[in-house]
Amino acid sequence: MATPAGNVVYRNLANAASILGVLPMAFIFIEDGYRFLIPFLLFNNIMDDLDGVLAGKLKIRSLLGANLDNVCDTVVHVTLILVVCARYEGFVLGAGMVAATAIIIRLTSRLDPAATKGIGSPTNELIRHVLFVLLLTGHFEVSPGIYLIILSILHAVSMLAPFTLPFLIRGMAKSVTAVALVNVALITAWLVPALTPYIAAAFFSTYLYSFAVGVYRWPRQGSAA
Repeated sequence: MATPAGNVVYRNLANAASILGVLPMAFIFIEDGYRFLIPFLLFNNIMDDLDGVLAGKLKIRSLLGANLDNVCDTVVHVTLILVVCARYEGFVLGAGMVAATAIIIRLTSRLDPAATKGIGSPTNELIRHVLFVLLLTGHFEVSPGIYLIILSILHAVSMLAPFTLPFLIRGMAKSVTAVALVNVALITAWLVPALTPYIAAAFFSTYLYSFAVGVYRWPRQGSAA
């Protein structure tokens, strides 16, 4: 009798979550599909976290699963940043293309087993920040263009940074409960506009602080090595 660990379905539950996080993106490309963008951003973030939780809790981590997760993230995040920035054309689209290039380069480096792990900012940190920009600018009825340019360029640098960003909210969420609370915060930011600025400020400020700390520590880490 086959054990659960030997069952193909059991071993691929986390991989299924990774793939399911990508497929609904098709709705964005149907007529008037842009209105599904924010729900999809939230859904994809939840599924991206779920695949990691499943892999860890069920002890089904694998190289295939890690690579599949990275590829799925790259497909989604490159597509999303280009779709969002293309709506505003010009410099906004150009900045989005820079960010998309950085995402692809980051994926390539993560697929190398010899590459240093845990450096640079995760690509989904950019997507969370895009979510906040869209929510806030929609609430205050201003164009998100300049903010998307700033985010795209800043994250293009931080995603490829050769140092760790130690105080990112999602990065510090290690337990299942903490990960769930991060996703609850994102959903709350969408559903309760009065709280959006405060939640966004927490994510933006910890990102900027982490980036500053990483830059400050980087030369000293090199000297110590």
